[in-house]
Amino acid sequence: MPEDARIAETLLTLARANVDASGFCPSDAARALAPQDWRPLIPRVRQVISRLQRDGLINVTQEGLAVDALGAEGPIRLSRPLH
Repeated sequence: MPEDARIAETLLTLARANVDASGFCPSDAARALAPQDWRPLIPRVRQVISRLQRDGLINVTQEGLAVDALGAEGPIRLSRPLH
């Protein structure tokens, strides 16, 4: 299982590379880290997303509205902050 620092690096790389206004899915990061067995990684990815969100390094939305990464149920989208 990848370390949290590697998960964070992958998330931030995807955020910088993503030019689509709709953002990207946490599963994109999980798939990049564990292509064959990515689903078990999702809870850990969400924990790292929560820390990045708290530090203002990533935006988390659901249906276009800002949400808490750990509190949101269902699919979320990620993007880089616009500052």
